[in-house]
Amino acid sequence: MAETLGAKNDDRLIQIRVGRVALEGNLSLPERAGGVVLFAHGSRSSRHSPRNRHVARMLNRANLATLLVDLLTPEEEALDVRTAHLRFDIGLLTGRLIGATDWLTQHPDTRHLRFGYFGASTGAGAALVAAAERPNVVGAVVSRGGRPDLAGPALARVRAPTLLIVGEYDLQVVQLNRVAFAQLHCEKELVIVPGATHLFEEPGTLDEVARLAREWFERHLMAAQLMDNMSSPS
Repeated sequence: MAETLGAKNDDRLIQIRVGRVALEGNLSLPERAGGVVLFAHGSRSSRHSPRNRHVARMLNRANLATLLVDLLTPEEEALDVRTAHLRFDIGLLTGRLIGATDWLTQHPDTRHLRFGYFGASTGAGAALVAAAERPNVVGAVVSRGGRPDLAGPALARVRAPTLLIVGEYDLQVVQLNRVAFAQLHCEKELVIVPGATHLFEEPGTLDEVARLAREWFERHLMAAQLMDNMSSPS
């Protein structure tokens, strides 16, 4: 269940209850949304991440709705800063992500849309496990500088078309992505962004990530959504 805490234009602050915790998020819904992308944040990140918000704005301009949600509560986040263990608890993050996904499937403004995941860092591992658990719901996955290897055996069960984006100079993560890429049996692509490090802070590199993500979601969410709309009775 969720409660709308506030709204400005098409940007709504929402609260999603998953089990005993309430997760806060920002839902941005363009007027003619052709799909919705749920962001799974990584280690020491949140829905306020300037990198993910930048990508989300680019997707919104392409008429894709976005949901940026904190998978950890403020108390858990504070604990994780000290211990660094919750960010690697893929089971916990996946359960929270699935809870947010199920909320989107019930929300009147999004339940008719196709769904995708945008995962960063350890959030990419959770996104791929959740995609394997919800194969009839999740239509596309994009990973930015992610740890898809953390999805483990679930990689072989992912059916959603998956795009892995890694910075050229993020050498260890490049190798981990190559290992995970080999285990995916879905439509897939691995793109290494030239001149980029892990956080894509170099000029133009984050814009390239946003462009790649937009094109992937347009191809696999918006095109399918258009077919759904054409086949629905008027």
